Amino acid sequence: MGREFIDLFNDWSQSYDETVSGTNIEYKEVFRHYDKILNEVAKRVKGHIIEFGAGTGNLTKLLQEQQCEVIGIEPSPKMREIALKKVPNVQILDGDFLNFPIDKTIHAFVSSYAFHHLTNDEKNVAIKTYSDLLQSGGKVVFADTVFRDDAEKQRFIENAEREQFLNLAYDLKTEYYTTIDVLETIFLRHGFTVQFKQMNDFVWIIEAIKK
Repeated sequence: MGREFIDLFNDWSQSYDETVSGTNIEYKEVFRHYDKILNEVAKRVKGHIIEFGAGTGNLTKLLQEQQCEVIGIEPSPKMREIALKKVPNVQILDGDFLNFPIDKTIHAFVSSYAFHHLTNDEKNVAIKTYSDLLQSGGKVVFADTVFRDDAEKQRFIENAEREQFLNLAYDLKTEYYTTIDVLETIFLRHGFTVQFKQMNDFVWIIEAIKK
């Protein structure tokens, strides 16, 4: 459920905001248009929002600014500390994509750069859970690295290795990045319509609406 990455994110917490700003050459394309991507997620939702992988609170802050009632879910204690400095009036709680509090009607689940920490089987369980909790018209809006197919994923790995972006290549090979057709199948199976919008070479907006 992504908790195997907690140590990684504790270590990354102090430099995360610098990385997403594009200063790290290996990940520059992954985070290209980062602010636009977060705004694209935020503008698609309203009401009571659960945000998974809140990280340092960048998307959380946008959701709060547009008057959403947001609860951030973040398994890394170091990330939570930083997020709470940005959004001190928002709850940032320990949890993950499958373990989170439910205290009222949820209008949307959102996430940025995090859903790939779940295996495809775990993604299926998570999406079924969201379907069970959402009413008709409720949304799941995630921004994440997704590939058109396995061949494209392999090309990206080979390109990273050719550029000597070895950390990026390692991430692409070891984390649970999936493909559009896999996600589409899962969302349709659990009663959603779903659309994909590409934001840079790596990242897509996934917007699923409960029927």
